[in-house]
Amino acid sequence: MGARDMRRFRRDPLGFLERLRHNAPGGAFRLPWGGVCVSDPELAQTVLHDNAFNTGGSGFFGTILPARSAQLELGRAVRQVIRSRIPEFRLRLAESVAELPARTRWPTAGTALVHRSTAELMLHPDCAPRLHRSLARSATAGVLIRPPRLHQRAWAEVLSANLFGTVTAQVRERRAAAPPDEPRDVLDAVLGACSGEISDRAVADLYVLMFRSIVGTVAYSVAWSVLLGSLHRPNAPWPWLADQVVREALRYRPVVWMVGRPVPHALELGGIPLHPGEMVSVCPYLLHHDETRWSRPEVFRPQRWSEPDGRGLYLPFSAGPFACSGAVVAHTLITETVAALADNARLHVTGADLRPVVTNAATPRPFVLQRTTDRSSGRPWKEVNSRDRCLAPDRR
Repeated sequence: MGARDMRRFRRDPLGFLERLRHNAPGGAFRLPWGGVCVSDPELAQTVLHDNAFNTGGSGFFGTILPARSAQLELGRAVRQVIRSRIPEFRLRLAESVAELPARTRWPTAGTALVHRSTAELMLHPDCAPRLHRSLARSATAGVLIRPPRLHQRAWAEVLSANLFGTVTAQVRERRAAAPPDEPRDVLDAVLGACSGEISDRAVADLYVLMFRSIVGTVAYSVAWSVLLGSLHRPNAPWPWLADQVVREALRYRPVVWMVGRPVPHALELGGIPLHPGEMVSVCPYLLHHDETRWSRPEVFRPQRWSEPDGRGLYLPFSAGPFACSGAVVAHTLITETVAALADNARLHVTGADLRPVVTNAATPRPFVLQRTTDRSSGRPWKEVNSRDRCLAPDRR
């Protein structure tokens, strides 16, 4: 990518992609940094579901865990331990939200909140304090995603090296001890799914991958949900269910902004010839804003999720054989967190900019959240849904 294109991309990443799509009527276009992006829903379905594009193991695990059966087992184990600890997560979440100052700077406050709420789920309390501290630092210092600036990356590398070292030591310690009857945390789940042939460092790599994926995806999705919901209902109770706000935020500003698959053999997509080994990508943002499939896609409308039609292809966590195996659990954690923040509260944001910062994820630019609780104000409130605790004023 040339310097001029890079400046344009950094200034407005999503607008940059929209312009490329507009100039490519065939439903596919070449990306300045290499590879091809498909924006046609049918082509996207082919790339994400066709066996030719989805053979072998998921690229998410890289070369650490190449066998698909092992990948599935790991995903299943982590998913199960998170589900079993949801009640504890809710208690920690309520405590963490209650401790929030009225004015917080996001998305950093969101990553800290999600980390505190999931801390004992990720790592049981009896672990070495050094490891807990390392995870806490990593959650808010650029380790969850790739930082956009060089100096930020350098500091993140220092923290990452420390994190990998402490996690590897913990893996070695746990392997030397008798295994627990049931997984106590995500690290136990990862260890239980890995054979003894996998090195301690590789197990640590997998655990950190899970840590980044769980805490990072949830935290930045919460940040987008809070930002968008507050901009569209400033200083007023939300009239929507938390689930609707989250679904719409994941549509409007998906954290997973690009999903890639290798080209299996010479073929043509959208009139563009492709060679084996090239990367073909699907952009959830473009598909979520397809005017031929979505009703008024440019508008943030949580209520669309209670309407019978007007929705197109929706893939905030990818789709097909290599879709995120923890998508349902992630959605639950995001929704619970957004509901807890909106519960009997008025949210107002300042300094907001809807253009994301894009690296390996699309995250919000910094903004300030003012959260005012109403529990002592005497206003009547009504709980809309015990599962999606986004409250609205009683209109009787």
